[in-house]
Amino acid sequence: MVAMGFLAPNFIGFLIFTTGPLLFSLMVSFSNWNLQRTIPFGWIFTENYRELLGESEFWICFINTAYLMLGMPLAIAGSLFLAVLLSQNLRGMVVYRTIFYLPSITSGVALMILWKVLYNPDFGPINAAIDWALHTLHINDALQLVSGVTVAAPKWLLSTNNLLGLDVERVGLAAKQWGLGARDAIIIMGIWIAIGGNNMLLYLAALANVPHELYEAAHIDGAGRWAAFRHITWPQIAPTTFFIVVMSFIGGLQGGFEQARIMTKGGPAGTTTTLSYHIYIKAFEEMRMGYASAISWILFIMIFAVTLLNWRFGNKDLND
Repeated sequence: MVAMGFLAPNFIGFLIFTTGPLLFSLMVSFSNWNLQRTIPFGWIFTENYRELLGESEFWICFINTAYLMLGMPLAIAGSLFLAVLLSQNLRGMVVYRTIFYLPSITSGVALMILWKVLYNPDFGPINAAIDWALHTLHINDALQLVSGVTVAAPKWLLSTNNLLGLDVERVGLAAKQWGLGARDAIIIMGIWIAIGGNNMLLYLAALANVPHELYEAAHIDGAGRWAAFRHITWPQIAPTTFFIVVMSFIGGLQGGFEQARIMTKGGPAGTTTTLSYHIYIKAFEEMRMGYASAISWILFIMIFAVTLLNWRFGNKDLND
């Protein structure tokens, strides 16, 4: 009874602030609740779900969300590579670790505003460097002689282009959309932020727990650095990698709101409107609370399914 008394405040708070809103949103998703009161409140059951799954707008937002997750493997690999470098027993390594992790404790809003300036096509330093390289190295002159075409610095956050050539208005591909655009700019920024972030710290902790005796035995047997990494380091840090992959998938499906809200407002032409930002638009701009709740539950089902798949197949090697 004493233990229940100590647990009661936390449990009551969980019921009121987590379970309650969760069940309320599920209930609302079966209604036509609209804060603008343009229509009378009523229960429409699964109509919101049928509507959103039948609209191309929802699937385009889903594609945008999935596209922004393409940088996840590079971010994880970069975090591991950096963690391996920073795990060396060298003088001043603590300082280097602090320097690499500093961007992670900086306000996300400040970082995104900074990157928005960096990506400015007119006076941003990224395009200035690209233009300098094109002019100094005479790249366009060489391309003109070889293929008759020239290249220019991307418009970044102002462009609907992307590396897969995804169409803007429908679910499909369009050759005219091939290139670098807003989605690719957000991916590059995300990789830069993630490499020195929490994943790096997790890998540093995992690497510190690998028994040094295993490396000594491998060295005696004549194993090189790559062989030691492949047969010792990688299997030993597999649980950490599995955790990072699962959390990255969950974060990727939930992410994109801050970038869209601060950097692009979901544009250009909706190319950076992810599912999370789509929920915000439907709920707090169009005031369609029932519809937004339905999108939230579809997103929850997606995250739950991805997590189950990761546990089912990604955890297989760990159990062997």
